[in-house]
Amino acid sequence: MRFCLNVDHIATLRNARGESQPDPVAFALMAEQYGVDGIVVHLREDRRHINERDVRLLRELVKTKLDLEMAAVDEIINIACDVQPDLATIVPEKRQELTTEGGLNVIDNIKQIKNAIFRLHENDIPVSLFIEPDINQIDASAEINADFVELHTGHFANAILEEDIYDELEKIRIAAKHAKKLGLGVNAGHGLDYLNIKEFIAIQEIDEVSIGHAVIARAVFVGLEKAIEEMRNLISTKI
Repeated sequence: MRFCLNVDHIATLRNARGESQPDPVAFALMAEQYGVDGIVVHLREDRRHINERDVRLLRELVKTKLDLEMAAVDEIINIACDVQPDLATIVPEKRQELTTEGGLNVIDNIKQIKNAIFRLHENDIPVSLFIEPDINQIDASAEINADFVELHTGHFANAILEEDIYDELEKIRIAAKHAKKLGLGVNAGHGLDYLNIKEFIAIQEIDEVSIGHAVIARAVFVGLEKAIEEMRNLISTKI
């Protein structure tokens, strides 16, 4: 299972004071040196954290993998086609949300998302859709030629009761197996941390996890190198 680090929150910290530091690009390059398998950034329409300068510099400098999260809107699609990330992950986006609150509704927005995938594919950019672990959404994603799905793990991460945790994890297991049968790559992310990541190790169909807040919060206390080492050790643990 690969481990990609989302560095959006470093940009949030930078922007809080309108300064140039901490620089998410420098942070991403350090993270690569410490062993992450890729870097994830979300270029939002409102530019509340990552900006276009960050994305362009990251594309020049990242040596592992650059995953650009984005809404299926013309402005950001144009930037993605120019920048050429290794993966474009289409996510839902609302101005008032603190962070992405749930998966794309592919079924209800199939024309818009299909057109976005077509344009990205024209520029040889693989596309992932950030969706709920729902069979119907997976089927719709495959139908419009997505290359990957990223399963939203937020409901699992926020579950408190043991039976709810089990139910949400089972949905993810079933969804991951179904996506694999359809030939889709399977990623997962949102709310994953040093405790609940252990639940994912046994799901062999998940190729990659995207984690940001938990690792950056841990790095405040132990440093980035140690925070990445601890997460990598958990992900590589054999069950």
